[in-house]
Order: sequence, then C-alpha cells, then structure tokens
Amino acid sequence: MCYITDYCSPLGRLYIISDGTYLIRLIFGSDGELDNSYGEYNPDLPVFDEIRNWLDTYFSGNAPAFTPPLSMDGTDFQKEVWDILLEIPHGQTMSYGEIAKRIADRRGMPRMSAQAVGNAVAKNPIPIIVPCHRVIGSDGSLTGYAGGLDKKLFLLSSENIAVKNSADT
Repeated sequence: MCYITDYCSPLGRLYIISDGTYLIRLIFGSDGELDNSYGEYNPDLPVFDEIRNWLDTYFSGNAPAFTPPLSMDGTDFQKEVWDILLEIPHGQTMSYGEIAKRIADRRGMPRMSAQAVGNAVAKNPIPIIVPCHRVIGSDGSLTGYAGGLDKKLFLLSSENIAVKNSADT
C-alpha cells in the first residue's frame, strides 16, 4: 500500500508518495489532484513529517543535515547513478561526464557513456532530495530537467549556483 500527501513549495505543489516507511516518489504537481492510482491520501505518517522537515529546511535556503529514508525502484545502474547524485554537496554541481567517469573508475572500465548517465538521471523518482538538478553539461550549461528547466534554474539559483543558460551559448 502506498500513501500520498502534498507539499506547497516555491515551485508549486509537490506530491510525496511513501510506502509508509520510505519515500518512494516525489512528483511535481499541476493544478489538478494526483489520481488514486498512487495510493491513499494520508498526511499524518511520520515519514511525511521527516520529508516536510527536509523540504522546509531546503526551501529556506539551508542544506538539510539528513536525508529522509528513501527507497528507489530502478536498475542497478540507475541506483548507482542516483547514489552518486546523493553525494553531490549542496551548492555544487557535477557533469554527466564526471558521473560517467566515476562509475567507469569504480567498475574498472576505460569509459562509461555520459548519455547512459543522463538517461538514468532523467528517471530519478525523487527529484530535489536526490539532487538531479545539480547535474549540468560538461561546459557548465543548463541541461534538461524532468520538472522543466525553469524549476532546475530555480533550484540551482536557490543554492547560489551560477550556470550558463543554453540560450547564452
């Protein structure tokens, strides 16, 4: 069984989905309600309190000192990429190529595809908390974001990270 609550953020409504113990998805909302296929609305779970605390801290401009309990369903490669995303410090970025090199080094491979890394980053089920917005192009440019480039730019700016807008190149 999954449970849902929502959170009013500076980016608009976020839907938080949990299995009751772990955060399993964070979805950028729209004007409508999330359909019931994601689970039962229940805002009173302790895990939701932790996640709201994390989001409150983050959106107040501070780096949260903890990560809420996460459970992400994906391939081993996706999970490896998502683990690296969690290592990117607040206020810093990493390129797709840097992540690819890190994975290649860990696996003892000569190289890894930055495009494969990009595909895994795009499938991150928990944006913001698993900071895929901190992944940028190798030239420092703003690259795609599932929530939209405007949201990515807002998140990076809130961490005082300057990036080149693709229109600037």
